[in-house]
Amino acid sequence: MKIDSTLVLKTDFSTGKVGGRRMHWSEKIAKDIIKRSPDKEEYVCAAGISPSGSIHIGNFRDIATSYFVYKALIKQGKKARLLFSWDEFDRFRKVPVNVKEIAPELENEIGKPYVDVKDPYGCCSSYAEHFEKEFEASLSRFGVEVDFRRQSENYRSGKYAKYIIQAVQKRKEIFDILDKFRQQVATEEEREAYYPVSIYCPVCGKDETTIISSSEDGVTCEYTCKCGHKGTWDFSKDFNCKLAWKIDWPMRWMIEGVDFEPGGKDHASPGGSYDTSKIIAKKIFGAQAPMFKGYEFVGIKGTTGKMSGSTGLNLTPDTLLKIYQPEMILWLYSKSEPNKAFDFCFDDEILRQYFEFDKMLKVYQAGKGKNYDYIEGIMHNCMIEGRELYPVPMQQIVNFGSVVDFNADMLETVFEKIGTPYKKEEFAERLELAKYWLEKCSPENMNTLLGYRNWDFYNTLNEVEKKEIQLLHDFIAKGEYDLDALNSFIYTIPREADPDFQEENKKTAQAQFFKNAYNLMIGKAAGPRLYLFLFAVEPQRYLGLLDFSTPQTEEEKTLAAEAKAEAERKAAEEEARRKAAEEEEARKNAIAPIKEEITIDEFDKVDMRVCKVINCEIVKNAKKLLKLTLFDGLDERVIVSSIRDEYTPEELIGRKIIVIANLKPAKFAGVKSNGMLIAASGDDFGCKIIFVDDCVPEGTAIH
Repeated sequence: MKIDSTLVLKTDFSTGKVGGRRMHWSEKIAKDIIKRSPDKEEYVCAAGISPSGSIHIGNFRDIATSYFVYKALIKQGKKARLLFSWDEFDRFRKVPVNVKEIAPELENEIGKPYVDVKDPYGCCSSYAEHFEKEFEASLSRFGVEVDFRRQSENYRSGKYAKYIIQAVQKRKEIFDILDKFRQQVATEEEREAYYPVSIYCPVCGKDETTIISSSEDGVTCEYTCKCGHKGTWDFSKDFNCKLAWKIDWPMRWMIEGVDFEPGGKDHASPGGSYDTSKIIAKKIFGAQAPMFKGYEFVGIKGTTGKMSGSTGLNLTPDTLLKIYQPEMILWLYSKSEPNKAFDFCFDDEILRQYFEFDKMLKVYQAGKGKNYDYIEGIMHNCMIEGRELYPVPMQQIVNFGSVVDFNADMLETVFEKIGTPYKKEEFAERLELAKYWLEKCSPENMNTLLGYRNWDFYNTLNEVEKKEIQLLHDFIAKGEYDLDALNSFIYTIPREADPDFQEENKKTAQAQFFKNAYNLMIGKAAGPRLYLFLFAVEPQRYLGLLDFSTPQTEEEKTLAAEAKAEAERKAAEEEARRKAAEEEEARKNAIAPIKEEITIDEFDKVDMRVCKVINCEIVKNAKKLLKLTLFDGLDERVIVSSIRDEYTPEELIGRKIIVIANLKPAKFAGVKSNGMLIAASGDDFGCKIIFVDDCVPEGTAIH
């Protein structure tokens, strides 16, 4: 988006306000960036994603967060740049399920950089390019102009060569920094064998190489590959290699002069990537780490049983653009603090979101109103240059859109008739979005006139109710009414039709009449306000549906039978989905809930080791206990476990298991137990020990 850089608002750093108003969260971050580096000529906001598959809406929060801070810097009169890195030189780790269905052979390419993996769809030069283009096309819809960086080009051009050599030279220092965030004490052998760079093998193209040794100046090294290839690598000439993430990230901060970059909550956790990388940035590259903001993941509401690959609905920005205007998507990211989760909605909640967005839009467009300062901060981030927005109620578009077969000209006429003269150019975009949402996500909200008289329902009515329908038909047929007259008349129909009408039952009788009318016209018990519906739609389209003065035709019988069969089929499908959902819920309920979150530091306190069972015997006077004597790589230890019903001593001797080695000792049946074995337990399968392959040495730490 091109932004007017002439707009300057005075920032009061002491009060935390811009221009005397409450700041948006992005403005607060921008204020802190400026305060930290007040004399910088141009500020850099960065984001980056690995093109491991379609870029989903959680990934999009990365660039949205950085984009809003970038806009806030410009809003405060500063020059800024939005930098986006395609981490396409990362290792291809796994084949996504949807990709595996069409290109299972990509399993053979695991280990190559994304940029060297073939495009499974055959339309681009590589796997990386396919998903990059897919995302960039969506990004352009948001008006976001980005300075793209492709890391494969930066690496393979030799741009990073001297920094790779620098990292190799300081590899032991880097190891010590990384080691400070680990609970386990590293051996000198591990320290000596550590290298912060991976080499993509020139023969197989994969990073399944191991560096054996390096020259004192860090320029060359000796390496081997799992494919059998071995050789000498010259980092000053051979550029098909990549730094490990926690070294790569701070290197790029330094080179690009990054001032701000967000990251997922996994990077933001204590001892996570950011904490580690900012130390490496300072001590290895002599650079200041950028300001950082961790963000929560984004949820989806209302997709169960409705979202599937067959519908073409995947949870990407492109998917959202089928039901949300781009400004609304930005609005949802903008109004939520990055560390707060929120949902995109594919159910009826989306109508509430449109309503809330329109309320803010009206205030923003008016330039005044309640909470204007707060709203302006949110909406500033959402506006896209060159687009006009019109707050035509989405609820009304949904109510009447399907009735007129999503014809914009006809809907314009409807709005004119009911006294809300919206023009088609004002609602055409939302009409298309409503159509997609109704057809793909919420068909139950469709208001489509029946193609036949609903005799099955009509025959369930009593004589008074049938009289009500006749009165409605006759009134509409005369045609001598305006909107107010129609509204007044339909509320009198229950009284006129029933000679024994009781005033205290008026509301109940009116509600039942409305339900009956809707069932006869659209085949369901509710719809738009009845008087608006009747006035908006051309009477000749529904009048026949209210006329039961002639017998049912054979064609009507056929159409009714087909409709009933289709309804039964859909009901069966819905019931199957409901049962599947119940079964899935029951399965989840049978599983113990995830315990309270812990930090990486807390996890590192747990020392899990591979141990070999060298002896096992029954504990006397205990029905379920076995005494296991283990070798943990250093010493023998004894643990006691209640697994006698599941295993005999003979089944366990010689096997390797995982043990919590630093658990405080406890006594069971008089036997001191020094640790706890790792096992899975459940009502259906009992207790099953997690065994380890024989190739794993005793004492190996489990991370």
